[in-house]
Amino acid sequence: MIFHYWPGLGKVFLPMHIPVFVSGVFLGPLYGAIVGVLTPLLSSLITGMPPVFPMLPVMVVELGLYGLIMGYFYRRKNSNIYFSLILSMVTGRFGASIVMAVFLKLVDNPLIYIWSILVKGLPGIIAQLVLIPLLVKYLDKKGVTPLDG
Repeated sequence: MIFHYWPGLGKVFLPMHIPVFVSGVFLGPLYGAIVGVLTPLLSSLITGMPPVFPMLPVMVVELGLYGLIMGYFYRRKNSNIYFSLILSMVTGRFGASIVMAVFLKLVDNPLIYIWSILVKGLPGIIAQLVLIPLLVKYLDKKGVTPLDG
């Protein structure tokens, strides 16, 4: 909620992404994807952010892919956390770009959207690359047991 008080802050720090990545790690690809889809839907219903059009469908695809890919590569393929995280970020943003390209009829070049969200979200991306591995390591040490979803 704090990120919604200052316009644009959510686009910079990407606060909804962190729990989705972590859910992919601990819940697996299926439930990670479900959390990724439900997170922006619930946020939109409760806070009005993201707006229903055009950002809600974009974020549903993006975060759904984050949870799915993170869970698949980290949990199922036992890939390195950084590899899984970066691959999830790239895949999710690419999926979001395709949805946005359809909305904006920029099918020729969805890379414009990818570039803009990368630049704007760079502080959040850096925070995710630092915080998520630390959080996963902490939760592993605390004995949080992964669910195989």
